[in-house]
Amino acid sequence: MIAKNFLLPEKSQMRKILLFGLLTLVQCVHVFGQSPAPVSTPPPADETDVVKITTALIQVDVTVMDKKGNIVTDLRPDEIEIFENGEKQKITNFSFIANARVAQEAQKKSGEKNPVILPPTAVRAEQVKRTIALVVDDLTLSFESTHYVRRALKKFVDEQMQDGDLVAIIRTGAGIGALQQFTNDKRQLHAAIEKVRWNSIGSGNIGAFAPMQARVDTGQEDDDNDPGRVGRNAEGREQEFEDFRESLFATGTLGAINYVVRGMQDLPGRKSVMLLSDGFSLFTQDASGFTESGRVLQSLRRLVDLANRAAVVIYTMDARGLQYTGLTASDDTSGRNMEQVERDLASRRDRLFNTQEGLRYLARQTGGLAIVNNNDLSGGIRKILDDQSYYLVGYEPEDATFDPKVRRFNRLEVKVKRPGTTVRYRSGFFGVSDDRLVRAVQTPQERLTAALTSPFAVQDIALRLNALYYHNQKEGNVIRSLVHIRGQDIKFEDTPDGGKKAMFDVYAAGFGDNGVVVDQITKTYTMTIKKEAVQRFLDRGFVYDFAFPIKKPGAYQLRVALRDHGSDKLGSANQFVEVPNLKKNRLQLSGVVLESMPFENWQKRQAGQTVPDRGPGPLSDTSLRQFKRASVLSFGFSIYNAKQVAGASNLSSQIRLFRDGKVMFEGALQPMPRAVGSDPTAIHFGSSLVLGTNMLPGDYLLQVTITDNLAKAKRATAIQFVQFEIIE
Repeated sequence: MIAKNFLLPEKSQMRKILLFGLLTLVQCVHVFGQSPAPVSTPPPADETDVVKITTALIQVDVTVMDKKGNIVTDLRPDEIEIFENGEKQKITNFSFIANARVAQEAQKKSGEKNPVILPPTAVRAEQVKRTIALVVDDLTLSFESTHYVRRALKKFVDEQMQDGDLVAIIRTGAGIGALQQFTNDKRQLHAAIEKVRWNSIGSGNIGAFAPMQARVDTGQEDDDNDPGRVGRNAEGREQEFEDFRESLFATGTLGAINYVVRGMQDLPGRKSVMLLSDGFSLFTQDASGFTESGRVLQSLRRLVDLANRAAVVIYTMDARGLQYTGLTASDDTSGRNMEQVERDLASRRDRLFNTQEGLRYLARQTGGLAIVNNNDLSGGIRKILDDQSYYLVGYEPEDATFDPKVRRFNRLEVKVKRPGTTVRYRSGFFGVSDDRLVRAVQTPQERLTAALTSPFAVQDIALRLNALYYHNQKEGNVIRSLVHIRGQDIKFEDTPDGGKKAMFDVYAAGFGDNGVVVDQITKTYTMTIKKEAVQRFLDRGFVYDFAFPIKKPGAYQLRVALRDHGSDKLGSANQFVEVPNLKKNRLQLSGVVLESMPFENWQKRQAGQTVPDRGPGPLSDTSLRQFKRASVLSFGFSIYNAKQVAGASNLSSQIRLFRDGKVMFEGALQPMPRAVGSDPTAIHFGSSLVLGTNMLPGDYLLQVTITDNLAKAKRATAIQFVQFEIIE
């Protein structure tokens, strides 16, 4: 059952108890102020990474390296030549795009026993420098390869991912869902890595190669080695079926990459797909031993054309690493003579080469690198990340390039005159210009869906989302989302009684870690505001409230999009939420409820005096998370699975405040008395923080650490974060 409601900023509703009751928020007060020097923010880089294919201009990105494999940065226009279908073209545009890797050293505080990953701030399109899709081909990965892939992915997220990176981790054997969306949130990426497992229904074996099985002597003459025999023997039919099966999985892999590339067309930055796979063959063999090209090569050609048009470079990595193709302890050669054993080993070597050739072809045709026969996957990813500088070369095509009567594939060739250099570039494109591939005009529902799934918030209508996890005995696990909507962004019509009326669509969805929607709302609302409440509504906005009950612990993403009928404007927001497994008896915390008020009002409430209307109240404060300096920020949450002795718990709390990833304030470790609540399984915690008058405007992150002094060390600590903004 979905709970949903509009919470207008009227006085009676501002006092409404949120979620599990407004927590006791006044146990202690921390006063904080800071006066750091302002930090200058460099302007975003002006990077153009769009390969244009129009009837007036063809632009191709070209990577040039020296003998040592380093990027050549000083190439002159007269040192490069470009050919279309064998004919030399006149270069009209030439530029070098640099995107050097910024070295980042992991900074660990000395003595910090529990380092944590801080949630990132919302990413904007203009801040993105690299868009990276890490595609894990679990349709082909062996059990052995899967382990190394997981390890390499973790190292990438922890050590190689940089500010300005927009990343997705995508499994070819799974749906394209919440955890496979592009994000800069390392918590979300780690949750995606946890789902990378060996796919038992894929084509991958336990190891890189299936071991030889004993052959049974049937008493019949062995004609496998007769080159003159024409027919379909048993082993040939078995190999034909296996090739057919593998080609189906390979086509599925390429289809998943195709989907990813389509999703990257409109994303910013230098766009790369990194495919971690055990490879695939370009050709299949029938039972008679004849080799033929089939569905795999056709799928590859379509993918190459799409990637070239979308300016997406595809890099490939053989997850098997450097493989030994000789006899191993797992091979059973019973029933085989030496000639048969050697033939099977040759088949194994051919299989390794052929599947690697599929990876090489895909990378080569899209201007990328193929990392094969290398046991250091993390090093391969690092090499790919360094390969982010290129030349943008343009020329004016001839009329025949886009002849509508001949939809031909236009082959490109790039030559560099400087000795000792190697060059990588896109292989070509079909003779259809991009302006003939323009998407059809989207319907309102399609625009709403696109806003919901975009990695960037659409801010024509300003939305602020705060999704809170909580648990109680009656409902179980619940994610409740509060969406603050700025009233001034909605176009209203006048009503006869002097009030206002507006209509808008809301599309909200919760995605599980497998890409499945766990619940969703798609509804059109008509909202009417009385005359006396109009100004307060415009000043304070309103809150849209919806809740999704969650049956299974795990990682989820909440997304919401809104379209105003009056202005046809859109707004969207999303948030990553982890729902813990309380059955493991680890210390866990709910989401954080917030409330802000002027210091003098807070003092009156502390003294038991009547407090005047203090503004939006906890619902708007929790969703909007924008507070003024010199106000008091009260916050509260519930604690689950705290150990008790004789009915009493022994908990301590500590508060830290971050800005730009740096600790700006650290409170002392304080004992926490138990608060009385209606749910005996939860302990409610509350505290307050005075926001100093000299705090700089901007984004802050509040971290609260709860320590259970009765629990074992590994289960004794739980940490919760909440982000907020200081405004003038």
